[in-house]
Amino acid sequence: MMSLPKISRLPSARLLSSINHLQHQQLLQPFILPTTVPRRALTPSEYRRPGQPKDNRLPWQKINFNFSKGLQGIKKHFTLMMEEISDRLVGPQGKPILEHMLEQNQVIWEFRSPESLKEWTVSSDQEIGGQSEVYLKLGKNDTCFLYGTLNSTIPRDGETRYSGYCSMRSKQPLASFDRKKYYDWTSFNTLHLRVRGDGRPWMINLATETYFAHQKDDIYCYFLYTRGGPYWQDVKIPFSKFFLTHRGRIQDDQHPAWLDKVKTIGFTLGDKADGPFQLEIDYIGVSRDYAHTEEFAYEMYKRNPEV
Repeated sequence: MMSLPKISRLPSARLLSSINHLQHQQLLQPFILPTTVPRRALTPSEYRRPGQPKDNRLPWQKINFNFSKGLQGIKKHFTLMMEEISDRLVGPQGKPILEHMLEQNQVIWEFRSPESLKEWTVSSDQEIGGQSEVYLKLGKNDTCFLYGTLNSTIPRDGETRYSGYCSMRSKQPLASFDRKKYYDWTSFNTLHLRVRGDGRPWMINLATETYFAHQKDDIYCYFLYTRGGPYWQDVKIPFSKFFLTHRGRIQDDQHPAWLDKVKTIGFTLGDKADGPFQLEIDYIGVSRDYAHTEEFAYEMYKRNPEV
């Protein structure tokens, strides 16, 4: 093969023949892909944080087969099924139907034993490589005590841009054989909490059942402002004040929440004030406030505008 300086010194006729010879040699060479091009995976995999090793186990290898655990599961589900049958004959939660219909206040979560904390789960930005810490325990006065340290340091993975959050969320209730259950709060219009915080603002997250699959990240939110200090505060937030968000972004198209399909409720801290925090919760309930007549606090667009 001739170099470019030698080709430039050749006559015009020999120059054209040399160029044709080079093109012919390039066509004869085998087609080789560059080794630096990443290849797309054939099957979609689960999210893996940068820096963590990949789990190459087969799907059935990740399942823990335990005979005694299976027997406990069967006993648990049949017990739940018997409770469902008795609730239909007697009333929800063993109360008479008339008492349930005329009830104006209802306590959904109260923390009087360590068993009540199993209905909740905590998370922080450690899931994405952050440094925040969050813990949950039973307080001295039989209350839910949420505490930890907020740290907004961005992890050095080259992908994450924001960090610094801690959250606590209730688990969705399950009926027998792991069927999903929902809270029906259509008879109430106000969320009632008794809390004691350290002055930080929290975000209350209300997750309801969605109609379409792409709405699974839709959450209704509102702010919880704690005063701080040794005194408890009773907080009443109307459900009409909750606004719709999708992955943390407020949506333009707002509409009220489906109170007959409530899945979970959660509390999130992300005020970018690094340092320790604590939030103590006595109970979480719902109530019917007849003085509140507002249906929805935000503007709603017509889905079929008039021409």
